[in-house]
Amino acid sequence: MTVVDVYNLQKEKISQVELNDNVFDVPIKKHVLHQVVVSQAANHRSGTAAAKGRSDVRGSTIKLYRQKGTGRARAGSATSPTRRGGGAAFGPVPRKYENKVAKKVKKAALCMALTDKVKTDQLFVVSDFNLPEIKTKKFVGIMKTFDVNKALIVTLDKVDSLEKSSRNIPTVKVMRYQGLNVYDILKYDHLFLEQSTIGKIQEALCL
Repeated sequence: MTVVDVYNLQKEKISQVELNDNVFDVPIKKHVLHQVVVSQAANHRSGTAAAKGRSDVRGSTIKLYRQKGTGRARAGSATSPTRRGGGAAFGPVPRKYENKVAKKVKKAALCMALTDKVKTDQLFVVSDFNLPEIKTKKFVGIMKTFDVNKALIVTLDKVDSLEKSSRNIPTVKVMRYQGLNVYDILKYDHLFLEQSTIGKIQEALCL
C-alpha cells in the first residue's frame, strides 16, 4: 500500500492515508493515455460545420442561356459551384467525431494518470475544502501556501464556498469525483483530492 500525507488548508500534516496500489501504483503506458485523451478530445467536438451544396442553394433551374453561339462557356445551372452564389464543392457536412474506447481501457488510463501524480509528488490529499467564506483572495492564499498555480481540485459533494471562490481563476478547476477524467488530470500540474473521495475513487476503479 502507498501511504501519503493528509493536509489541512494551512498545509499542516494532520494524518496519513493508505492508497490502493491497484489504482495509485500501476505501470504507466503512454500509448494508453494517448488513446484515451485523443478519444476525449474527439468526443468534445461538435461536428456541426456545414456548407450548402449545389442541391441546397436556391436558384433557377432554367438553363441560363443557349448552349452555342454566345462565345461564352456553356452553363446549365445557377447553383453550380463555379458561379458566384452557387453551392460549395466538397464543403463540410455535419458529422460525428466520436471515438469510442473500451471501459476497461478508460479505467486503466485513469489509474495510470493518478499513479503519475503520486510518483511525481503532484498529488495533495486534503481533509476537506470547506472554506469559511467566499473570498477569491483567501483561496489564492491557499494555493500559494501549497506552492501551486495550475490545479485540479476533486471534492466529494458540491462546495459552494470553494467553487465560487475559485471560479475567477482560469488555472484552477473544481469538480466532483464522479467527473474525474484522464484529460483533466494530465492537463493540470497538481491534483487535490478530498480525503473522503479516495474511497469512492478506489471503489469505482477496482471493479
